[in-house]
Amino acid sequence: MKAADVRKAYAMPLTNPAYPPGPYRFIDREYVIITYRTDIEALRAVVPEPLEITDPVVKYEFIKMPDSTGFGDYVESGQVIPVRYNGEDGVYVHAMYLDDDAPIAGGREIWGFPKKLAYPKLVHEGEVIVGRLHYGSVLCATATMGYKHRALDTDEIAHSMTKPNFLVKIIPHVDATPRICELVQYHLEDITVKGAWTGPADLELHRHVIADVARLPVLEVLSAVHFIADLTLGMGKVVHDYMSEPA
Repeated sequence: MKAADVRKAYAMPLTNPAYPPGPYRFIDREYVIITYRTDIEALRAVVPEPLEITDPVVKYEFIKMPDSTGFGDYVESGQVIPVRYNGEDGVYVHAMYLDDDAPIAGGREIWGFPKKLAYPKLVHEGEVIVGRLHYGSVLCATATMGYKHRALDTDEIAHSMTKPNFLVKIIPHVDATPRICELVQYHLEDITVKGAWTGPADLELHRHVIADVARLPVLEVLSAVHFIADLTLGMGKVVHDYMSEPA
Protein backbone atom coordinates (compact mmCIF):
# COMPACT_ATOMS: atom_id res chain seq x y z
CA MET A 1 0.00 0.00 0.00
CA LYS A 2 1.39 3.38 -1.04
CA ALA A 3 1.62 6.37 1.30
CA ALA A 4 -0.89 8.19 -0.91
CA ASP A 5 -3.38 5.39 -0.31
CA VAL A 6 -2.81 5.60 3.44
CA ARG A 7 -3.58 9.32 3.34
CA LYS A 8 -6.98 8.56 1.82
CA ALA A 9 -8.06 6.63 4.92
CA TYR A 10 -10.72 8.30 7.06
CA ALA A 11 -10.93 5.93 10.03
CA MET A 12 -9.40 2.87 11.69
CA PRO A 13 -8.67 0.05 11.00
CA LEU A 14 -6.81 1.21 7.92
CA THR A 15 -8.15 -1.40 5.51
CA ASN A 16 -11.55 -2.04 7.14
CA PRO A 17 -12.95 1.02 8.98
CA ALA A 18 -15.37 0.47 11.86
CA TYR A 19 -17.97 2.77 10.26
CA PRO A 20 -18.72 4.28 6.83
CA PRO A 21 -18.22 7.97 6.05
CA GLY A 22 -21.15 10.31 6.79
CA PRO A 23 -23.49 12.06 6.69
CA TYR A 24 -25.57 10.03 9.12
CA ARG A 25 -29.35 10.10 8.83
CA PHE A 26 -31.65 8.86 11.62
CA ILE A 27 -35.24 7.77 10.98
CA ASP A 28 -37.88 7.39 13.73
CA ARG A 29 -35.44 8.34 16.48
CA GLU A 30 -37.40 8.02 19.74
CA TYR A 31 -36.45 10.23 22.69
CA VAL A 32 -37.41 10.28 26.35
CA ILE A 33 -35.78 13.28 28.05
CA ILE A 34 -36.25 13.97 31.75
CA THR A 35 -35.10 17.39 32.95
CA TYR A 36 -34.07 17.57 36.57
CA ARG A 37 -32.53 19.96 39.06
CA THR A 38 -29.12 19.02 40.43
CA ASP A 39 -26.36 20.33 42.68
CA ILE A 40 -24.70 23.43 41.22
CA GLU A 41 -21.29 22.53 42.63
CA ALA A 42 -21.48 19.12 41.00
CA LEU A 43 -22.15 20.86 37.67
CA ARG A 44 -19.24 23.25 38.13
CA ALA A 45 -16.94 20.27 38.62
CA VAL A 46 -17.75 18.76 35.19
CA VAL A 47 -18.64 21.63 32.79
CA PRO A 48 -15.45 22.95 31.15
CA GLU A 49 -14.62 26.57 30.44
CA PRO A 50 -15.32 28.55 28.32
CA LEU A 51 -18.86 27.13 28.57
CA GLU A 52 -21.07 28.84 31.14
CA ILE A 53 -23.68 27.09 33.30
CA THR A 54 -27.08 28.73 32.93
CA ASP A 55 -29.07 26.84 35.61
CA PRO A 56 -28.45 23.86 37.94
CA VAL A 57 -30.25 21.61 35.46
CA VAL A 58 -29.46 18.33 33.67
CA LYS A 59 -31.34 16.57 30.88
CA TYR A 60 -31.22 12.79 31.17
CA GLU A 61 -31.87 11.11 27.80
CA PHE A 62 -32.89 7.69 26.58
CA ILE A 63 -32.81 7.48 22.76
CA LYS A 64 -33.87 4.51 20.63
CA MET A 65 -32.42 4.62 17.10
CA PRO A 66 -33.99 1.84 15.01
CA ASP A 67 -32.80 3.10 11.60
CA SER A 68 -29.52 5.02 11.39
CA THR A 69 -27.46 5.00 8.21
CA GLY A 70 -24.06 3.44 8.81
CA PHE A 71 -24.68 2.74 12.49
CA GLY A 72 -27.66 0.37 12.41
CA ASP A 73 -30.14 -0.18 15.23
CA TYR A 74 -29.10 0.78 18.76
CA VAL A 75 -30.08 2.53 22.01
CA GLU A 76 -28.29 5.34 23.81
CA SER A 77 -28.56 6.90 27.26
CA GLY A 78 -26.79 9.82 28.90
CA GLN A 79 -26.72 13.34 30.26
CA VAL A 80 -26.59 16.72 28.56
CA ILE A 81 -26.32 20.04 30.37
CA PRO A 82 -27.80 23.39 29.29
CA VAL A 83 -24.96 25.90 28.82
CA ARG A 84 -24.15 29.22 27.15
CA TYR A 85 -21.24 29.93 24.81
CA ASN A 86 -20.49 33.43 23.50
CA GLY A 87 -23.97 34.53 24.56
CA GLU A 88 -25.74 31.68 22.73
CA ASP A 89 -27.70 28.96 24.53
CA GLY A 90 -26.86 25.34 23.81
CA VAL A 91 -26.17 22.03 25.53
CA TYR A 92 -22.98 20.31 26.66
CA VAL A 93 -22.83 16.56 26.09
CA HIS A 94 -21.49 15.20 29.38
CA ALA A 95 -21.89 11.40 29.16
CA MET A 96 -23.27 8.83 26.72
CA TYR A 97 -23.72 5.05 27.03
CA LEU A 98 -24.74 2.82 24.12
CA ASP A 99 -24.80 -0.76 22.89
CA ASP A 100 -23.27 -0.59 19.40
CA ASP A 101 -19.60 -0.51 18.41
CA ALA A 102 -19.82 1.53 15.19
CA PRO A 103 -21.40 4.69 16.68
CA ILE A 104 -19.08 4.44 19.69
CA ALA A 105 -16.02 4.44 17.43
CA GLY A 106 -17.40 6.99 14.96
CA GLY A 107 -18.79 9.30 17.62
CA ARG A 108 -15.54 9.38 19.58
CA GLU A 109 -13.20 9.64 16.58
CA ILE A 110 -15.09 12.23 14.48
CA TRP A 111 -16.81 14.56 16.96
CA GLY A 112 -15.41 13.52 20.34
CA PHE A 113 -18.65 12.18 21.81
CA PRO A 114 -18.04 10.84 25.36
CA LYS A 115 -19.37 7.38 24.51
CA LYS A 116 -18.93 4.14 26.46
CA LEU A 117 -20.21 0.62 25.83
CA ALA A 118 -23.13 -0.24 28.10
CA TYR A 119 -26.66 -1.69 27.91
CA PRO A 120 -29.43 0.94 27.77
CA LYS A 121 -33.02 -0.03 26.99
CA LEU A 122 -36.14 1.99 26.18
CA VAL A 123 -39.38 -0.02 26.20
CA HIS A 124 -43.14 0.48 26.47
CA GLU A 125 -44.72 -1.36 29.39
CA GLY A 126 -48.47 -0.82 29.27
CA GLU A 127 -49.20 2.82 30.06
CA VAL A 128 -45.57 3.59 30.98
CA ILE A 129 -42.37 4.18 29.01
CA VAL A 130 -39.42 2.67 30.86
CA GLY A 131 -35.75 3.45 30.34
CA ARG A 132 -33.00 1.46 32.02
CA LEU A 133 -29.22 1.76 31.86
CA HIS A 134 -27.10 -1.22 32.88
CA TYR A 135 -23.31 -1.18 32.90
CA GLY A 136 -22.56 -4.88 32.83
CA SER A 137 -24.91 -6.44 35.37
CA VAL A 138 -25.28 -3.25 37.45
CA LEU A 139 -28.36 -1.02 37.14
CA CYS A 140 -27.20 2.60 36.88
CA ALA A 141 -30.35 4.52 35.86
CA THR A 142 -34.11 3.98 35.74
CA ALA A 143 -36.54 6.41 34.09
CA THR A 144 -40.32 6.07 33.97
CA MET A 145 -42.78 8.30 32.13
CA GLY A 146 -46.51 8.23 31.57
CA TYR A 147 -47.32 7.36 27.95
CA LYS A 148 -48.58 10.26 25.80
CA HIS A 149 -50.51 12.12 28.49
CA ARG A 150 -50.55 15.45 26.63
CA ALA A 151 -49.47 16.40 23.11
CA LEU A 152 -46.82 19.09 22.60
CA ASP A 153 -46.21 21.49 19.72
CA THR A 154 -43.86 19.62 17.36
CA ASP A 155 -42.54 22.89 15.90
CA GLU A 156 -41.38 24.00 19.34
CA ILE A 157 -39.61 20.69 19.90
CA ALA A 158 -37.94 20.91 16.49
CA HIS A 159 -36.79 24.47 17.22
CA SER A 160 -35.28 23.41 20.57
CA MET A 161 -33.26 20.74 18.75
CA THR A 162 -31.55 23.32 16.53
CA LYS A 163 -29.53 24.76 19.43
CA PRO A 164 -25.78 24.16 19.24
CA ASN A 165 -24.34 21.12 20.98
CA PHE A 166 -20.87 21.14 22.57
CA LEU A 167 -18.44 18.44 23.61
CA VAL A 168 -14.75 18.02 24.37
CA LYS A 169 -12.77 15.94 21.87
CA ILE A 170 -9.68 14.34 23.41
CA ILE A 171 -7.17 12.20 21.49
CA PRO A 172 -3.91 11.19 23.20
CA HIS A 173 -0.42 11.08 21.75
CA VAL A 174 1.40 7.73 21.61
CA ASP A 175 2.96 8.54 25.00
CA ALA A 176 -0.54 9.13 26.46
CA THR A 177 -0.10 12.91 26.71
CA PRO A 178 -2.86 15.01 25.11
CA ARG A 179 -2.43 15.38 21.33
CA ILE A 180 -5.86 16.89 20.59
CA CYS A 181 -8.02 18.62 23.20
CA GLU A 182 -10.72 20.77 21.63
CA LEU A 183 -14.17 22.15 22.30
CA VAL A 184 -16.32 21.01 19.38
CA GLN A 185 -19.68 22.39 18.29
CA TYR A 186 -22.21 20.57 16.12
CA HIS A 187 -25.86 20.87 15.12
CA LEU A 188 -28.70 18.51 14.31
CA GLU A 189 -30.03 19.20 10.81
CA ASP A 190 -33.02 18.47 8.55
CA ILE A 191 -35.23 17.84 11.58
CA THR A 192 -38.78 16.53 11.28
CA VAL A 193 -40.61 15.90 14.56
CA LYS A 194 -43.39 13.38 13.95
CA GLY A 195 -45.01 13.55 17.37
CA ALA A 196 -44.26 14.92 20.84
CA TRP A 197 -45.84 14.42 24.25
CA THR A 198 -45.33 15.18 27.91
CA GLY A 199 -46.46 13.47 31.10
CA PRO A 200 -45.48 12.63 34.66
CA ALA A 201 -42.02 11.16 35.06
CA ASP A 202 -39.49 9.95 37.57
CA LEU A 203 -35.76 9.28 37.45
CA GLU A 204 -33.45 7.31 39.73
CA LEU A 205 -29.65 7.24 39.38
CA HIS A 206 -27.34 4.75 41.09
CA ARG A 207 -23.67 5.10 41.96
CA HIS A 208 -21.17 3.26 39.73
CA VAL A 209 -17.43 3.72 39.40
CA ILE A 210 -17.41 3.78 35.57
CA ALA A 211 -20.96 4.79 34.62
CA ASP A 212 -21.01 7.69 37.07
CA VAL A 213 -24.35 9.24 36.11
CA ALA A 214 -25.13 9.70 39.83
CA ARG A 215 -22.30 12.26 40.03
CA LEU A 216 -25.03 14.73 38.99
CA PRO A 217 -27.69 13.78 41.56
CA VAL A 218 -31.43 14.13 41.04
CA LEU A 219 -32.79 16.73 43.46
CA GLU A 220 -36.09 17.37 41.69
CA VAL A 221 -37.67 16.20 38.44
CA LEU A 222 -38.79 19.31 36.54
CA SER A 223 -40.33 18.03 33.30
CA ALA A 224 -40.32 15.24 30.75
CA VAL A 225 -40.79 14.97 27.01
CA HIS A 226 -41.25 12.02 24.68
CA PHE A 227 -40.96 12.53 20.93
CA ILE A 228 -40.12 10.83 17.64
CA ALA A 229 -38.06 12.56 14.94
CA ASP A 230 -36.09 12.15 11.75
CA LEU A 231 -32.81 14.08 11.63
CA THR A 232 -29.28 14.27 10.30
CA LEU A 233 -26.27 14.44 12.60
CA GLY A 234 -24.27 17.39 11.29
CA MET A 235 -20.50 17.49 11.17
CA GLY A 236 -18.68 19.49 13.83
CA LYS A 237 -16.35 22.45 14.03
CA VAL A 238 -13.68 23.36 16.56
CA VAL A 239 -14.59 26.48 18.54
CA HIS A 240 -11.83 26.37 21.18
CA ASP A 241 -8.41 24.70 21.28
CA TYR A 242 -7.31 23.90 24.83
CA MET A 243 -3.82 22.97 23.63
CA SER A 244 -3.19 26.53 22.42
CA GLU A 245 -3.69 27.96 25.92
CA PRO A 246 -0.63 28.71 28.10
CA ALA A 247 0.24 25.85 30.44
